[in-house]
Amino acid sequence: MRRMVWLVALTVLALPAAAQTSSGPAEKVLGIGGFFFRAKDPKALVQWYEQNLGISIVPKGPGDKPWQQDAGATAFQPFSETSSYLGTPDHRWMLNFRVRDLDAMVKQLTANGIVVKVDPQTYPNGRFAHLSDPEGNPLELWEPKSK
Repeated sequence: MRRMVWLVALTVLALPAAAQTSSGPAEKVLGIGGFFFRAKDPKALVQWYEQNLGISIVPKGPGDKPWQQDAGATAFQPFSETSSYLGTPDHRWMLNFRVRDLDAMVKQLTANGIVVKVDPQTYPNGRFAHLSDPEGNPLELWEPKSK
């Protein structure tokens, strides 16, 4: 009997940690590896994102480097179809970008003629601002609260 308990204990210890849990999947995604969407003018939109938000385009060759985001929290939250948080009902998604300094980013964007609406409230998780890209896609900027 003692040998059986020891064997069971060794078997459990040998299992990967994710496989030992009964809540949730054994494997999970590590992060967002890309965001793909349709655009009326993809070339112009890529240029806008690169010039205004610093997001480089997808690499075209071996020497090109992809955009690297800083480590940090990523919210994944579906909203009700009737929610006004994403804008008009035809807006099915919204990208939220983390920023280091919301005020500096807003200043940069408004200097480029982009309308940005800063939420005057500071929330427990930080500050927010909203804007749209040239095709009307809603974007949110988030300055996480400093620890």
